[in-house]
Amino acid sequence: MVPSTTHATYDVIVIGGGAVGENVADRTAQGGLLTVIVEGALVGGECSYWACMPSKSLLRSAAAVAAARRVSGAAQRVTEPADGSRATVDVAATLKRRDGMAGNWSDAGQVQWLESAGIALVRGHGRLTAVREVTVTAADGSQTVLTATHAVVLSTGSAALLPDVPGLAGVTPWTSREATSVQNVPESIAIIGGGTVGTEMATAFVALGSRVTLIARSGLLGGQEPFAGTLVTTALEQGGATVLVGVTTSAARRTDTGDVELTLDNGETVTAAEVLVATGRTPITGDLGLTLVGLEPGDWLRVDDTMLVQGESSSLAGDWLYATGDVNRRALLTHQGKYQARAAGDVIVARAAGTAVDDAPWGAHVATADHATVPQVTFTDPEVASVGLTAAGAVKAGYRVRILDHNLAALGGASTLSDSYVGKARMIVDLDREVIIGATFVGQDVTELLQSATIAIVGEVPISRLWHAVPSYPTLSEVWLRLLEAYGRPGYESH
Repeated sequence: MVPSTTHATYDVIVIGGGAVGENVADRTAQGGLLTVIVEGALVGGECSYWACMPSKSLLRSAAAVAAARRVSGAAQRVTEPADGSRATVDVAATLKRRDGMAGNWSDAGQVQWLESAGIALVRGHGRLTAVREVTVTAADGSQTVLTATHAVVLSTGSAALLPDVPGLAGVTPWTSREATSVQNVPESIAIIGGGTVGTEMATAFVALGSRVTLIARSGLLGGQEPFAGTLVTTALEQGGATVLVGVTTSAARRTDTGDVELTLDNGETVTAAEVLVATGRTPITGDLGLTLVGLEPGDWLRVDDTMLVQGESSSLAGDWLYATGDVNRRALLTHQGKYQARAAGDVIVARAAGTAVDDAPWGAHVATADHATVPQVTFTDPEVASVGLTAAGAVKAGYRVRILDHNLAALGGASTLSDSYVGKARMIVDLDREVIIGATFVGQDVTELLQSATIAIVGEVPISRLWHAVPSYPTLSEVWLRLLEAYGRPGYESH
């Protein structure tokens, strides 16, 4: 029997029903455009089921126990495992809570939301087959040809990148998906990669009782301020993890016992029950029909600030094809992808209505913040929260800067949180404009400091005005006063 083919027309077609695609669709639907999402897997995407939500659920249990152990009065009530396990959390309860946070890997709730928002859903794999046309192939082989009157948006995300290491593919390595959805915690795990995924999963699996070896060629959290990687390394080692830096994995194999043996470039070997690869991401663009618009399948997609796809065949894609989220490689973070989605959805509505497009920097229809004011958090213990430029990045960009550091442990607010607080804050000031262009915080509970820093940087709030933003005492927010004191009040003290 030949699979059936149906046809339908919408104003906007969104390929990819993750958090980013949902946000695009929500904005266009709210703007009165008939919108459909094409999704071949779970609606809600990576963040809901295999990344942000399940990973932070795993990490929260460990962070709560660690925080309690640092406060006298609570520490005495923290019990050790009766079975002699290395786990610092109740493993079964932690995994059960994680399962609930991931919706038990059912997207029924997300589909219900789509229906309530007036957004259509077509299940299957979508690819471009003509200008403003997407053909969706369902699991049973049937096809639906969708035509867009205004726009097609690619929001297909990214997947874990498997490095070209001899034998690695053959040992069936874990990616972040297997790590965050783990049901049976391995006795030992080797993690290749010292970025956010690698360090967060090392933190989680130490708490779950695994013997963890983290292999990081260039050290931990290389894109952050150097002290962030140093503090996280120390904490992981104190928790029992082995952190190997300055080495790379040159070969991998499964032993006769079923373990994975990794050979390092210094000749040493690491053996573990499982290996997790956390060395980067690759765009999911291999089978989207990109050749139709003169683009190379498998490549990242270049976009302008309104998320219009840019390419050699701009006449084909320039006025109707958009790309939001990981696929455009601007900022591989869910919150930043959703920010792009809001800009793209709103500009699609404006262009469809023929109204003015506000595409100047910081306008309503652009994602200006992607360039130099991206907030990000690594939920290790200690947490790492940063926004804007690092000191090295600011100097490289040509700014004349002053770098202010403060020991968070010296704050009254830190002493109320922990009897042994460890942390550091850094503020980077553009001396010519006297505004903040970068901030980094490392320590327990520093994530809630990040939005104030983001507002100061995006708003280009002058240092002289920040003096009037009085932090409450005793809180970690007092660090703002200490950093401003170190800088000196403009007009009163010399630099």
